[in-house]
Amino acid sequence: MDSRELAYYVAVAEERNFTRAAARLGIAQPPLSRAINRLERRLGVRLLERTSRQVSLTRAGEVLLSEGRKALSTLAAAEQLARRAGQARRLTLVTKPGGDAGLLASVLEEFAAHPDAVDVEVTICGIGEEKALLRDGTADVALLRLPQDDLEGLATEELLTEREMAVLPRTHPLAGSASVRMDDLAGETVPRWTADSPGSGPVIKDTGQVAELIALGRMVAVLPESVARHLGRDLAAVPVDGRRTTLLAVWPEERRDRALAAFVRTAAEIAATRPPH
Repeated sequence: MDSRELAYYVAVAEERNFTRAAARLGIAQPPLSRAINRLERRLGVRLLERTSRQVSLTRAGEVLLSEGRKALSTLAAAEQLARRAGQARRLTLVTKPGGDAGLLASVLEEFAAHPDAVDVEVTICGIGEEKALLRDGTADVALLRLPQDDLEGLATEELLTEREMAVLPRTHPLAGSASVRMDDLAGETVPRWTADSPGSGPVIKDTGQVAELIALGRMVAVLPESVARHLGRDLAAVPVDGRRTTLLAVWPEERRDRALAAFVRTAAEIAATRPPH
């Protein structure tokens, strides 16, 4: 099966309609139907159940859709990486707002003087987008925090560990505490970092939104100390007993180039000079 056939099948399976799939692919419907028929004959299985009203997937068709999406994504990433490798040498680093623990400026300055240095393009992304940008070849390295639910295919280097702080309105009963426990925050409205996160709080897009909602008394948040202490004077930051968060440098594990290795080493060296919290 070639990539074009697979792309044709994925379009039909996603659209559940040959006419819409043909329009999406920019081809006529008859050759699309013939391509799917050839694919079914070659595989020896029926992928689609067709009626005059609808197209549905067989069990085999569902499996091919799931695996086909992955294969097309891998091919797209390979194409992107190959294209970038043939262009001027540079690294693209991706991080969310406030996601560098205050390290990045020093890391970039130190790396620029390294013998293996290349230009570094810094991309600020939305919360939770870093791993997708690494996997599709858009980014070379990212800064992420533990815990992470899925690091398959990615290599990591621990940079630093810092305390987590409860960020509260100044008027909150716990604002003057020396420390708090997570149990003390039970029942509070807390932010959701992605639409899939549990809880009833708002989905957060950036740290400015967090600060504004906390200041208004609409919620509280537990954040890394490097973020919590810079959110604003109207907020209180109180250590949470036993809570720590670790900043990672993360990159595709198949990458083996000198510039990337030098950048990660530089980041680790800079992080090692920071006092522990």
